[in-house]
Amino acid sequence: MNVKIQGGGGGVYANSGSAFGVVSYLRHEDAKLQEQGEQVQPFFDNKGSAVSSKEVTEKIDKNKAQLHKEDAKFFVITVSPSQDEIKQMGKNKEEQTQAFKDYINNDLMLNYAENFNKDLRQDDILYYGKIHHTRGTKDGDQMHAHIIVSRKDMTNTKKLSPQTNHKATKKGAVKGGFNRSNFFKQAEQSFDKKFNHDRNFRESYEYRNTMKNGTLKEKENVINKAVIQEKQQLQQQAQKKLQEQQKKQLLQQQQQKQQQRSRGMKF
Repeated sequence: MNVKIQGGGGGVYANSGSAFGVVSYLRHEDAKLQEQGEQVQPFFDNKGSAVSSKEVTEKIDKNKAQLHKEDAKFFVITVSPSQDEIKQMGKNKEEQTQAFKDYINNDLMLNYAENFNKDLRQDDILYYGKIHHTRGTKDGDQMHAHIIVSRKDMTNTKKLSPQTNHKATKKGAVKGGFNRSNFFKQAEQSFDKKFNHDRNFRESYEYRNTMKNGTLKEKENVINKAVIQEKQQLQQQAQKKLQEQQKKQLLQQQQQKQQQRSRGMKF
């Protein structure tokens, strides 16, 4: 699971002006799908309802009370599951897409809201999601989501910036802040719990982030944790293999007894 928070600069994710540019960019897959006769995934809101691109732009652009001209007006959260995670969400594209929306609305955005430490829930956040199924020239289902999130809450009164460096502060001009590291970790944990996903620890945010930014001691700890998990997995695989062999042997014995009884009945 790769989760990123983007916004700023002068490119696609420029966020000091209108959301029109990023909304238009996120529709790049629509025309190709229509040409191929496939279903286009519309933007969706926190209820899972389809929303037009015009409404997304208008709602985000109007929700900017007391923000200065150069201030960020919105951010974009990009969520990219791995191939294994995509398969865990359903048997086909339709099931996976619906399950992904449900995860975003009821889990991911709840994690996002809670990490501002302002007693917020996902319904307090103004956001619109868009799911894509392709990524450049990569093969296979590359399902991922882009979520446009307003800088202001649903009431247009609270400023919410996931790019702040403050974390759960109670004094000073900024109250609350945002814990990005905890948000990324919770995003994985919520996914694993919801879809009963057995995540390889070496592929987790905790492991990757610690190996990149942690101290030597912290790196040693996560490596040991990964080794312990791998040993447990090997033991579980060996146990499963033994059980399968025992089951196969028992079946063969039952078949042999059945054959012996059948031959005895003929005489």
